[in-house]
Amino acid sequence: MHLDPQQHQMTAIVLAGDRTKADSLINHSEAGCKAMIDIDGLPMVRRVLNSLRASHVVNKICLAGPEASEVATDEPLAKWVKDGEILWREPESSPSTSAFHVMESLDPEEAVLLTTADHPLLTPEIVDAFGRQSLADDVDVVVGLAPHALVLEAYPGIKKTVLRFSDGEFCGCNLFAFITPEGRRAARFWRKIEQQRKKPLVVIGLLGWGAIIRYRLGLLSLEEALAKLSKRLGLRIRPVILPYANAAIDVDSISDLILVKGSIAKAAAEDA
Repeated sequence: MHLDPQQHQMTAIVLAGDRTKADSLINHSEAGCKAMIDIDGLPMVRRVLNSLRASHVVNKICLAGPEASEVATDEPLAKWVKDGEILWREPESSPSTSAFHVMESLDPEEAVLLTTADHPLLTPEIVDAFGRQSLADDVDVVVGLAPHALVLEAYPGIKKTVLRFSDGEFCGCNLFAFITPEGRRAARFWRKIEQQRKKPLVVIGLLGWGAIIRYRLGLLSLEEALAKLSKRLGLRIRPVILPYANAAIDVDSISDLILVKGSIAKAAAEDA
């Protein structure tokens, strides 16, 4: 199925549940959950939703989490949900389970853009670049990546999980697209590997020992890795390499939160 990137619109799913409430980041903040952590006067999740609402490729937004009691603490978010502008549902036991069940509730023909609430530096420009490139290719699943060197240049010393391939080093961007009904099968696979998301070797190992050896030796290319994964799942999986360092910045720790607040403050000062 080939979709026109200028005409076809995507349904965005935002994962906003917590893996655990015993989280140093939540405890560090005054928020009751990660998604509602305040960053310069706005809850983190509302920053993500604002970018999706301003995007040209997104025409519907589904929010999985946070709990209803947390949604009620933010008047604008509560109004969006009440008015039906944002479709909300309770979070499931894990992000992959939430994503799976939200996708199950959608029309099979809807192209889905998936992201997370801890992505406060996401912009409409990033969303549109990822969405349009995802729709332009004849694929089932798309994974957003950013060059590690680009991220390091913008944020020296930042600690990120790095995928080191023979043709480049990349960071994940918490941006995924499920373009076809068949592509949603990848969500089931994601549920199996979710606990290993910070361990590239374990994930690569799912492709076989040969892939592990080639990866360790720096001989496995990104194209080869995705080709193997495509063959294993019976899907066409492609990357979109985004030229935006901010696309790879999520808030997983207190140091990440400090970095993001500094980035937003710097941008505000430059715009003043």
